[in-house]
Amino acid sequence: MTSSAPLPAPPHVPAAPGRGARLARFLSRDTTGGILLLIATVLALVVANSPAADLYERVRGFEFGPEALHLHLSVGTWAADGLLAIFFFVVGLELKQEFVAGSLRDPRVATLPIAAAVGGVIVPAVIFTLINLGAGPEALQGWAIPAATDIAFAVAVVAVVGKRLPPALRTFLLTLAVVDDLLAITIIAVFYTAGIAFVPLLLALVPLAAFGILVRRGVRAWYVLIPLGVAAWALVHASGIHATIAGVVLGILVPAVATARAGVTHRDADGHEERHALTHHFAERWSPVSSGVAVPVFAFLSAGVAVGGLDGLRESLSDSVAIGIVVALVVGKAAGITGASLLVTRLPGIRLDPTLRWPDVVGLSFVAGIGFTVSLLVGELAYGTGSAQDDVVKVGVLVGSLISAVVGGTILAVRGRRLPAEARGDGAGSADA
Repeated sequence: MTSSAPLPAPPHVPAAPGRGARLARFLSRDTTGGILLLIATVLALVVANSPAADLYERVRGFEFGPEALHLHLSVGTWAADGLLAIFFFVVGLELKQEFVAGSLRDPRVATLPIAAAVGGVIVPAVIFTLINLGAGPEALQGWAIPAATDIAFAVAVVAVVGKRLPPALRTFLLTLAVVDDLLAITIIAVFYTAGIAFVPLLLALVPLAAFGILVRRGVRAWYVLIPLGVAAWALVHASGIHATIAGVVLGILVPAVATARAGVTHRDADGHEERHALTHHFAERWSPVSSGVAVPVFAFLSAGVAVGGLDGLRESLSDSVAIGIVVALVVGKAAGITGASLLVTRLPGIRLDPTLRWPDVVGLSFVAGIGFTVSLLVGELAYGTGSAQDDVVKVGVLVGSLISAVVGGTILAVRGRRLPAEARGDGAGSADA
Protein backbone atom coordinates (compact mmCIF):
# COMPACT_ATOMS: atom_id res chain seq x y z
CA MET A 1 0.00 0.00 0.00
CA THR A 2 1.47 3.29 -1.08
CA SER A 3 1.26 6.39 1.06
CA SER A 4 -0.32 9.37 -0.63
CA ALA A 5 1.59 12.63 -0.91
CA PRO A 6 0.41 15.43 1.37
CA LEU A 7 -2.10 17.71 -0.25
CA PRO A 8 -0.88 21.21 -1.06
CA ALA A 9 -2.08 23.98 1.20
CA PRO A 10 -5.14 25.72 -0.19
CA PRO A 11 -4.54 29.18 -1.60
CA HIS A 12 -5.19 32.10 0.72
CA VAL A 13 -8.63 33.53 0.12
CA PRO A 14 -9.04 36.89 1.83
CA ALA A 15 -12.17 37.21 3.86
CA ALA A 16 -14.70 39.67 2.53
CA PRO A 17 -14.68 42.86 4.58
CA GLY A 18 -17.57 43.16 6.99
CA ARG A 19 -20.23 45.83 6.85
CA GLY A 20 -18.42 47.92 9.48
CA ALA A 21 -15.14 47.76 7.56
CA ARG A 22 -16.86 48.77 4.31
CA LEU A 23 -18.56 51.70 6.06
CA ALA A 24 -15.25 52.81 7.61
CA ARG A 25 -13.53 52.63 4.23
CA PHE A 26 -16.36 54.64 2.64
CA LEU A 27 -16.24 57.33 5.33
CA SER A 28 -12.43 57.53 5.11
CA ARG A 29 -12.59 58.83 1.56
CA ASP A 30 -12.03 62.56 1.33
CA THR A 31 -14.80 62.80 -1.25
CA THR A 32 -17.32 61.28 1.15
CA GLY A 33 -16.26 63.55 4.00
CA GLY A 34 -16.32 66.57 1.71
CA ILE A 35 -19.85 65.87 0.50
CA LEU A 36 -21.09 65.29 4.07
CA LEU A 37 -19.47 68.55 5.19
CA LEU A 38 -20.98 70.55 2.33
CA ILE A 39 -24.44 69.05 2.99
CA ALA A 40 -24.12 69.95 6.68
CA THR A 41 -23.07 73.49 5.75
CA VAL A 42 -26.03 74.06 3.42
CA LEU A 43 -28.40 72.59 6.00
CA ALA A 44 -27.01 74.89 8.71
CA LEU A 45 -27.45 77.96 6.51
CA VAL A 46 -31.02 76.97 5.66
CA VAL A 47 -31.97 76.33 9.29
CA ALA A 48 -30.28 79.53 10.54
CA ASN A 49 -32.37 81.57 8.09
CA SER A 50 -35.67 79.76 8.69
CA PRO A 51 -38.36 79.85 11.42
CA ALA A 52 -36.28 77.19 13.22
CA ALA A 53 -33.43 79.67 13.74
CA ASP A 54 -34.25 80.26 17.42
CA LEU A 55 -34.17 76.53 18.17
CA TYR A 56 -30.88 76.22 16.27
CA GLU A 57 -29.32 79.04 18.30
CA ARG A 58 -30.58 77.58 21.59
CA VAL A 59 -29.10 74.18 20.77
CA ARG A 60 -25.81 75.69 19.63
CA GLY A 61 -25.60 77.91 22.71
CA PHE A 62 -26.57 75.26 25.28
CA GLU A 63 -23.73 74.92 27.80
CA PHE A 64 -22.61 71.83 29.69
CA GLY A 65 -19.43 70.39 31.18
CA PRO A 66 -17.43 70.71 34.42
CA GLU A 67 -16.82 74.35 35.34
CA ALA A 68 -13.95 73.42 37.68
CA LEU A 69 -11.97 72.20 34.66
CA HIS A 70 -12.86 75.28 32.56
CA LEU A 71 -14.93 72.98 30.35
CA HIS A 72 -18.42 74.41 30.85
CA LEU A 73 -18.77 75.09 27.13
CA SER A 74 -21.53 75.64 24.61
CA VAL A 75 -22.43 72.89 22.15
CA GLY A 76 -20.93 75.01 19.37
CA THR A 77 -17.66 75.39 21.27
CA TRP A 78 -17.51 71.67 22.03
CA ALA A 79 -17.80 71.07 18.28
CA ALA A 80 -15.23 73.70 17.25
CA ASP A 81 -12.68 72.93 19.98
CA GLY A 82 -13.45 69.30 20.79
CA LEU A 83 -14.69 67.45 17.72
CA LEU A 84 -12.41 69.40 15.42
CA ALA A 85 -9.42 68.26 17.50
CA ILE A 86 -10.08 64.77 16.08
CA PHE A 87 -9.79 66.17 12.56
CA PHE A 88 -6.57 67.96 13.48
CA PHE A 89 -5.21 64.72 14.97
CA VAL A 90 -5.69 63.00 11.61
CA VAL A 91 -4.10 66.00 9.87
CA GLY A 92 -1.13 65.73 12.25
CA LEU A 93 -0.76 62.05 11.36
CA GLU A 94 -0.74 62.82 7.64
CA LEU A 95 1.74 65.66 8.01
CA LYS A 96 4.07 63.49 10.11
CA GLN A 97 3.95 60.81 7.42
CA GLU A 98 4.71 63.34 4.68
CA PHE A 99 7.53 65.08 6.57
CA VAL A 100 9.23 61.80 7.57
CA ALA A 101 8.56 59.41 4.70
CA GLY A 102 6.76 61.45 2.04
CA SER A 103 7.44 64.29 -0.35
CA LEU A 104 7.91 66.90 2.40
CA ARG A 105 10.95 65.13 3.85
CA ASP A 106 12.96 67.29 1.43
CA PRO A 107 13.25 70.75 3.08
CA ARG A 108 13.37 72.36 -0.35
CA VAL A 109 9.90 70.99 -1.09
CA ALA A 110 8.48 71.77 2.37
CA THR A 111 9.68 75.38 2.23
CA LEU A 112 7.23 76.29 -0.53
CA PRO A 113 3.87 75.64 1.23
CA ILE A 114 5.23 77.11 4.47
CA ALA A 115 6.24 80.33 2.70
CA ALA A 116 2.90 80.36 0.89
CA ALA A 117 1.12 80.20 4.25
CA VAL A 118 3.06 83.22 5.51
CA GLY A 119 2.13 85.19 2.40
CA GLY A 120 -1.48 84.06 2.80
CA VAL A 121 -1.56 85.58 6.29
CA ILE A 122 0.27 88.85 5.68
CA VAL A 123 -1.36 90.07 2.44
CA PRO A 124 -5.02 89.65 3.55
CA ALA A 125 -4.27 91.46 6.82
CA VAL A 126 -2.67 94.34 4.90
CA ILE A 127 -5.60 94.58 2.47
CA PHE A 128 -8.17 94.63 5.29
CA THR A 129 -6.20 97.36 7.07
CA LEU A 130 -5.90 99.52 3.95
CA ILE A 131 -9.64 99.30 3.23
CA ASN A 132 -10.54 100.24 6.82
CA LEU A 133 -7.95 102.96 7.44
CA GLY A 134 -10.61 105.66 7.31
CA ALA A 135 -13.18 103.74 9.36
CA GLY A 136 -11.60 104.40 12.74
CA PRO A 137 -9.54 102.37 15.22
CA GLU A 138 -12.45 100.13 16.22
CA ALA A 139 -12.85 98.78 12.69
CA LEU A 140 -9.11 98.09 12.47
CA GLN A 141 -9.34 95.68 15.41
CA GLY A 142 -10.49 93.00 12.97
CA TRP A 143 -7.31 93.07 10.86
CA ALA A 144 -6.60 89.37 11.56
CA ILE A 145 -10.08 88.10 10.58
CA PRO A 146 -9.10 87.14 6.99
CA ALA A 147 -5.74 85.66 8.03
CA ALA A 148 -6.92 82.09 8.70
CA THR A 149 -7.89 79.24 6.38
CA ASP A 150 -10.58 76.82 7.50
CA ILE A 151 -8.73 73.60 6.78
CA ALA A 152 -11.78 71.32 7.07
CA PHE A 153 -13.80 73.25 4.49
CA ALA A 154 -10.81 73.78 2.18
CA VAL A 155 -9.90 70.07 2.15
CA ALA A 156 -13.56 69.22 1.50
CA VAL A 157 -13.73 71.46 -1.58
CA VAL A 158 -10.49 70.03 -3.00
CA ALA A 159 -11.72 66.49 -2.30
CA VAL A 160 -14.99 67.05 -4.14
CA VAL A 161 -13.72 68.92 -7.23
CA GLY A 162 -10.10 67.76 -7.39
CA LYS A 163 -10.43 63.98 -7.65
CA ARG A 164 -8.31 63.92 -10.82
CA LEU A 165 -5.62 66.23 -9.50
CA PRO A 166 -2.25 64.98 -8.17
CA PRO A 167 -2.14 63.92 -4.48
CA ALA A 168 0.66 66.47 -4.01
CA LEU A 169 -1.96 69.22 -4.22
CA ARG A 170 -3.69 67.91 -1.11
CA THR A 171 -0.37 67.66 0.73
CA PHE A 172 0.45 71.25 -0.27
CA LEU A 173 -2.95 72.40 1.03
CA LEU A 174 -2.65 70.48 4.32
CA THR A 175 0.79 71.92 5.04
CA LEU A 176 -0.24 75.43 4.06
CA ALA A 177 -3.47 75.34 6.06
CA VAL A 178 -1.90 73.93 9.23
CA VAL A 179 0.89 76.54 9.19
CA ASP A 180 -1.73 79.18 8.41
CA ASP A 181 -3.83 78.10 11.40
CA LEU A 182 -0.78 78.01 13.67
CA LEU A 183 0.05 81.58 12.65
CA ALA A 184 -3.56 82.67 13.17
CA ILE A 185 -3.72 81.05 16.60
CA THR A 186 -0.43 82.74 17.51
CA ILE A 187 -1.95 86.07 16.47
CA ILE A 188 -4.96 85.37 18.68
CA ALA A 189 -2.70 84.52 21.63
CA VAL A 190 -0.60 87.68 21.19
CA PHE A 191 -3.17 90.30 20.12
CA TYR A 192 -6.59 89.03 21.24
CA THR A 193 -5.97 87.12 24.47
CA ALA A 194 -5.80 88.85 27.84
CA GLY A 195 -3.21 86.34 28.97
CA ILE A 196 -2.08 82.75 28.58
CA ALA A 197 -2.28 80.52 31.64
CA PHE A 198 1.19 78.97 31.60
CA VAL A 199 0.58 76.48 34.44
CA PRO A 200 -1.98 74.38 32.50
CA LEU A 201 0.14 74.78 29.37
CA LEU A 202 3.19 73.36 31.15
CA LEU A 203 1.09 70.62 32.73
CA ALA A 204 -0.09 69.62 29.24
CA LEU A 205 3.48 68.55 28.50
CA VAL A 206 3.06 65.63 30.93
CA PRO A 207 0.29 63.74 29.06
CA LEU A 208 1.84 64.74 25.73
CA ALA A 209 5.20 63.28 26.77
CA ALA A 210 3.55 60.12 28.12
CA PHE A 211 1.60 59.73 24.87
CA GLY A 212 4.76 60.16 22.78
CA ILE A 213 6.77 57.66 24.83
CA LEU A 214 4.03 55.03 24.76
CA VAL A 215 3.38 55.18 21.01
CA ARG A 216 7.11 54.94 20.33
CA ARG A 217 7.07 51.74 22.38
CA GLY A 218 4.25 50.41 20.23
CA VAL A 219 1.38 50.88 22.69
CA ARG A 220 -1.93 51.07 20.81
CA ALA A 221 -4.47 50.43 23.58
CA TRP A 222 -7.26 53.00 23.26
CA TYR A 223 -8.01 52.91 27.00
CA VAL A 224 -4.45 54.17 27.63
CA LEU A 225 -3.94 56.65 24.79
CA ILE A 226 -7.37 58.32 24.61
CA PRO A 227 -7.35 59.48 28.27
CA LEU A 228 -3.87 60.94 27.73
CA GLY A 229 -5.06 62.74 24.60
CA VAL A 230 -8.15 64.10 26.36
CA ALA A 231 -6.04 65.30 29.29
CA ALA A 232 -3.63 67.10 26.95
CA TRP A 233 -6.54 68.67 25.07
CA ALA A 234 -8.24 69.86 28.29
CA LEU A 235 -5.04 71.41 29.66
CA VAL A 236 -4.27 73.21 26.39
CA HIS A 237 -7.85 74.52 26.37
CA ALA A 238 -7.50 75.72 29.97
CA SER A 239 -4.33 77.61 29.00
CA GLY A 240 -6.29 79.87 26.65
CA ILE A 241 -4.70 78.51 23.46
CA HIS A 242 -6.99 77.05 20.81
CA ALA A 243 -7.35 73.43 21.89
CA THR A 244 -7.18 71.96 18.38
CA ILE A 245 -3.41 72.54 18.57
CA ALA A 246 -3.30 69.57 20.95
CA GLY A 247 -4.73 67.37 18.18
CA VAL A 248 -1.98 68.37 15.75
CA VAL A 249 0.75 67.79 18.35
CA LEU A 250 -0.63 64.36 19.29
CA GLY A 251 -0.68 63.34 15.63
CA ILE A 252 2.89 64.53 15.07
CA LEU A 253 4.09 62.49 18.07
CA VAL A 254 3.03 59.20 16.44
CA PRO A 255 5.94 57.34 14.74
CA ALA A 256 5.81 57.47 10.93
CA VAL A 257 8.30 54.64 10.36
CA ALA A 258 7.45 51.02 11.10
CA THR A 259 9.87 49.41 13.55
CA ALA A 260 9.92 46.12 15.42
CA ARG A 261 8.25 47.82 18.40
CA ALA A 262 6.21 50.62 16.83
CA GLY A 263 4.38 49.14 13.89
CA VAL A 264 1.40 47.04 12.85
CA THR A 265 1.42 43.97 10.61
CA HIS A 266 -1.40 43.77 8.06
CA ARG A 267 -2.20 41.08 5.52
CA ASP A 268 -2.96 42.37 2.03
CA ALA A 269 -5.50 40.97 -0.44
CA ASP A 270 -2.98 38.38 -1.70
CA GLY A 271 -2.19 37.14 1.79
CA HIS A 272 1.20 38.84 2.03
CA GLU A 273 2.13 40.44 5.32
CA GLU A 274 3.00 44.14 5.34
CA ARG A 275 4.43 46.19 8.16
CA HIS A 276 2.80 49.62 8.53
CA ALA A 277 3.76 52.60 10.67
CA LEU A 278 1.49 53.65 13.51
CA THR A 279 0.59 56.84 11.62
CA HIS A 280 -1.01 54.62 8.97
CA HIS A 281 -2.73 52.46 11.59
CA PHE A 282 -4.18 55.37 13.59
CA ALA A 283 -5.27 57.19 10.43
CA GLU A 284 -7.22 54.11 9.35
CA ARG A 285 -8.97 54.02 12.73
CA TRP A 286 -9.69 57.73 13.12
CA SER A 287 -10.33 58.96 9.56
CA PRO A 288 -13.90 57.55 9.49
CA VAL A 289 -14.69 59.26 12.81
CA SER A 290 -13.20 62.52 11.57
CA SER A 291 -14.79 62.57 8.11
CA GLY A 292 -18.09 60.92 8.97
CA VAL A 293 -18.90 62.44 12.36
CA ALA A 294 -16.61 65.15 13.72
CA VAL A 295 -16.31 67.43 10.67
CA PRO A 296 -19.97 67.31 9.51
CA VAL A 297 -21.26 67.98 13.05
CA PHE A 298 -18.77 70.83 13.41
CA ALA A 299 -19.89 72.28 10.07
CA PHE A 300 -23.57 72.13 11.01
CA LEU A 301 -22.95 73.90 14.33
CA SER A 302 -20.52 76.48 12.93
CA ALA A 303 -21.87 77.43 9.51
CA GLY A 304 -25.31 78.65 10.60
CA VAL A 305 -25.00 82.37 9.84
CA ALA A 306 -28.19 84.45 9.76
CA VAL A 307 -27.94 86.98 6.94
CA GLY A 308 -31.24 88.77 7.62
CA GLY A 309 -32.63 88.38 4.11
CA LEU A 310 -31.61 90.41 1.07
CA ASP A 311 -31.96 93.71 2.94
CA GLY A 312 -29.75 92.50 5.79
CA LEU A 313 -27.23 91.09 3.34
CA ARG A 314 -27.11 94.35 1.38
CA GLU A 315 -26.75 96.43 4.54
CA SER A 316 -23.96 94.27 5.96
CA LEU A 317 -22.01 94.23 2.70
CA SER A 318 -22.05 98.03 2.57
CA ASP A 319 -19.98 98.14 5.78
CA SER A 320 -16.24 98.68 5.26
CA VAL A 321 -15.45 95.81 7.65
CA ALA A 322 -17.42 93.34 5.52
CA ILE A 323 -15.92 94.77 2.32
CA GLY A 324 -12.44 94.41 3.79
CA ILE A 325 -13.10 90.80 4.80
CA VAL A 326 -14.51 89.78 1.41
CA VAL A 327 -11.73 91.42 -0.62
CA ALA A 328 -9.02 90.12 1.73
CA LEU A 329 -10.32 86.53 1.67
CA VAL A 330 -10.87 86.39 -2.08
CA VAL A 331 -8.11 88.60 -3.49
CA GLY A 332 -5.69 88.79 -0.56
CA LYS A 333 -5.38 85.05 0.01
CA ALA A 334 -4.90 84.31 -3.68
CA ALA A 335 -2.36 87.11 -4.14
CA GLY A 336 -0.47 86.31 -0.94
CA ILE A 337 -0.18 82.56 -1.51
CA THR A 338 0.55 82.71 -5.24
CA GLY A 339 2.91 85.67 -4.89
CA ALA A 340 4.89 84.13 -2.04
CA SER A 341 5.14 80.85 -3.96
CA LEU A 342 6.46 82.61 -7.06
CA LEU A 343 9.03 84.52 -5.02
CA VAL A 344 10.28 81.49 -3.10
CA THR A 345 10.70 79.36 -6.23
CA ARG A 346 13.23 81.91 -7.47
CA LEU A 347 15.56 80.80 -4.68
CA PRO A 348 18.14 78.09 -5.48
CA GLY A 349 16.80 74.57 -4.95
CA ILE A 350 13.19 75.60 -4.17
CA ARG A 351 10.78 74.20 -6.71
CA LEU A 352 7.17 73.26 -7.20
CA ASP A 353 6.35 69.55 -6.93
CA PRO A 354 6.90 67.97 -10.38
CA THR A 355 3.28 66.79 -10.55
CA LEU A 356 1.88 70.29 -9.90
CA ARG A 357 1.51 73.27 -12.21
CA TRP A 358 0.95 76.94 -11.41
CA PRO A 359 -2.80 76.82 -12.24
CA ASP A 360 -3.05 74.24 -9.42
CA VAL A 361 -1.46 76.69 -6.99
CA VAL A 362 -3.73 79.53 -8.15
CA GLY A 363 -6.85 77.39 -7.68
CA LEU A 364 -5.64 76.20 -4.29
CA SER A 365 -4.85 79.78 -3.23
CA PHE A 366 -8.47 80.78 -3.84
CA VAL A 367 -9.73 77.72 -1.93
CA ALA A 368 -7.52 78.82 0.98
CA GLY A 369 -9.69 81.94 1.16
CA ILE A 370 -12.38 79.90 2.91
CA GLY A 371 -12.16 81.41 6.38
CA PHE A 372 -15.04 80.41 8.65
CA THR A 373 -14.04 78.95 12.03
CA VAL A 374 -10.98 80.90 13.11
CA SER A 375 -12.13 83.98 11.18
CA LEU A 376 -15.44 84.00 13.06
CA LEU A 377 -13.57 83.47 16.34
CA VAL A 378 -11.30 86.47 15.66
CA GLY A 379 -14.38 88.53 14.80
CA GLU A 380 -15.97 87.71 18.15
CA LEU A 381 -12.75 88.56 19.99
CA ALA A 382 -12.27 91.81 18.05
CA TYR A 383 -15.79 93.24 18.24
CA GLY A 384 -17.58 91.27 20.97
CA THR A 385 -19.91 88.28 20.66
CA GLY A 386 -23.39 89.26 19.50
CA SER A 387 -22.47 92.86 18.67
CA ALA A 388 -23.74 94.58 15.52
CA GLN A 389 -20.23 94.52 14.07
CA ASP A 390 -19.95 90.82 14.84
CA ASP A 391 -23.01 90.18 12.65
CA VAL A 392 -21.32 92.15 9.86
CA VAL A 393 -18.22 89.97 10.27
CA LYS A 394 -20.28 86.78 9.90
CA VAL A 395 -21.83 87.96 6.65
CA GLY A 396 -18.44 89.09 5.31
CA VAL A 397 -16.78 85.78 6.18
CA LEU A 398 -19.69 83.80 4.69
CA VAL A 399 -19.72 85.74 1.41
CA GLY A 400 -15.93 85.84 1.08
CA SER A 401 -15.61 82.13 1.83
CA LEU A 402 -18.38 81.26 -0.63
CA ILE A 403 -16.81 83.29 -3.46
CA SER A 404 -13.38 81.79 -2.71
CA ALA A 405 -14.79 78.26 -2.74
CA VAL A 406 -16.63 78.79 -6.05
CA VAL A 407 -13.69 80.47 -7.83
CA GLY A 408 -11.06 78.06 -6.49
CA GLY A 409 -13.25 75.02 -6.99
CA THR A 410 -14.00 76.02 -10.59
CA ILE A 411 -10.31 76.51 -11.41
CA LEU A 412 -9.36 73.14 -9.92
CA ALA A 413 -12.28 71.35 -11.59
CA VAL A 414 -11.33 72.73 -15.02
CA ARG A 415 -7.69 71.94 -14.34
CA GLY A 416 -8.57 68.36 -13.40
CA ARG A 417 -10.49 67.81 -16.63
CA ARG A 418 -7.60 69.10 -18.72
CA LEU A 419 -4.93 67.16 -16.87
CA PRO A 420 -3.46 64.36 -19.03
CA ALA A 421 -4.06 60.89 -17.68
CA GLU A 422 -0.38 60.13 -17.30
CA ALA A 423 0.12 63.20 -15.07
CA ARG A 424 -2.56 62.31 -12.56
CA GLY A 425 -0.37 60.38 -10.13
CA ASP A 426 -2.47 57.51 -8.83
CA GLY A 427 -5.63 59.10 -10.24
CA ALA A 428 -7.26 59.33 -6.87
CA GLY A 429 -6.37 62.81 -5.81
CA SER A 430 -7.72 61.97 -2.37
CA ALA A 431 -5.54 59.14 -1.22
CA ASP A 432 -6.07 57.96 2.31
CA ALA A 433 -3.36 58.48 4.88
